[in-house]
Amino acid sequence: PAVSGGFDIAFDNGFYAGIWGSNVDFELTGSSNPSMELDYYAGLGGNLTEEISYDIGLLYYDYPTSAETNFSSGSYNKDRDLDYAEVYGSIGYKDFTLGFAYSDDYWQETGEFNYYYIDYSFGLFALPADIALDFHVGFNDFENSSDDSNVSDANEAFLSDGEDNYTDFSVTLSKSIAGLDFALSFVDTDLDEDECWGTDWCDSSAIFSISKSM
Repeated sequence: PAVSGGFDIAFDNGFYAGIWGSNVDFELTGSSNPSMELDYYAGLGGNLTEEISYDIGLLYYDYPTSAETNFSSGSYNKDRDLDYAEVYGSIGYKDFTLGFAYSDDYWQETGEFNYYYIDYSFGLFALPADIALDFHVGFNDFENSSDDSNVSDANEAFLSDGEDNYTDFSVTLSKSIAGLDFALSFVDTDLDEDECWGTDWCDSSAIFSISKSM
């Protein structure tokens, strides 16, 4: 289980900034296995027309309880910094959203990373009992592969077994009850254990969350 929370401030001109934090457990060994993640972000978003929206920004992932020390799980064995920054952007049209994110040096200093995704939402009142249904597909593309000739150490690659990309999928059901937002997500990837450093990080999972906006 995880406990998370955040704070946002938004202005009439579309600028916004915020911080989000959560406890984390990557099931890694090592003296500085991170137990907390803090995300700092700022951007600009709004509507171009009644049907078209946009969002651009900068996001920094911070793991204050970790250090550049060795982490290992399965065949995963790295000695690099966890923190990284990325720029992101999206454009929405009606119930569809197309987005991207880019980092010049991804998690654990594994090189350039590009992320492209598409979301589709049926909306709050499209299903019975005011249940919302959302679909997500994302494509993760990494600069480094463990088989690349320019990679001197396989641990410079984010994925193992020579992989340099993967696709993620999710389906989310959500509903608001008594001022609380309940959500159930089913998440999966097209990776197997061998391509994910011998860990279960890329396996399918179900995530249940309860949140409240103040």
